[in-house]
Amino acid sequence: MSYLRVIAVAMLGLGLSACGSVDTATRNAPLEAPALRAAAVPLDVQEIRVTVPKSLKVSEANSYYPMGDIVWREDGPGDRHAQVKAIVEAGLTRGVADGVPGGMPAVLDVQVTRFHALSEKARYTIGGMHSIHFNVTLRNPETGAPYGPMRPVKASFKAYGGQAAIDAERRGQTQKVRITDHLAQVIRGELGLPARPAADLVAALSVSQ
Repeated sequence: MSYLRVIAVAMLGLGLSACGSVDTATRNAPLEAPALRAAAVPLDVQEIRVTVPKSLKVSEANSYYPMGDIVWREDGPGDRHAQVKAIVEAGLTRGVADGVPGGMPAVLDVQVTRFHALSEKARYTIGGMHSIHFNVTLRNPETGAPYGPMRPVKASFKAYGGQAAIDAERRGQTQKVRITDHLAQVIRGELGLPARPAADLVAALSVSQ
């Protein structure tokens, strides 16, 4: 069940508990009842707040599997925390670009806990995994109060290596492009939005700007 659907169940559960005309059998129905499981609440994400704590350790080691919380090379030397923040913000913004105007207003509060792409050595030999983890909390834009509990999200996926990586780069499918597209799809799944082709997500983002 997606993060949004968990919130929907909780909201519907509160509504059911306040209704005195519901019979005993309905009152005692489990939260996983089909009617509740199918419910969805339209979301209007008004702001995305991404934090990448400075406590996350950056590794610049060119080994097959550098030991660190942040491994990112494609932007060149610089503030890796800021680079990761920009990538995550771009992906999530793309994913929620077609939110529902008039839906439940929300702020997407995201804290990155791991962003482990490939070192140069792994990228051009054996490949590996893009290991990306973050925590998500949906909040009320006016009060800052959470709509539900914080949810840890693992957005890891297979990374290209060797010739496949070289061929992908020739097509414009860099690590940054693939990670951004993947994060857009992941957040749509978490918020109960239907999956969309990457090209459609890019078009939606350009229209919203």
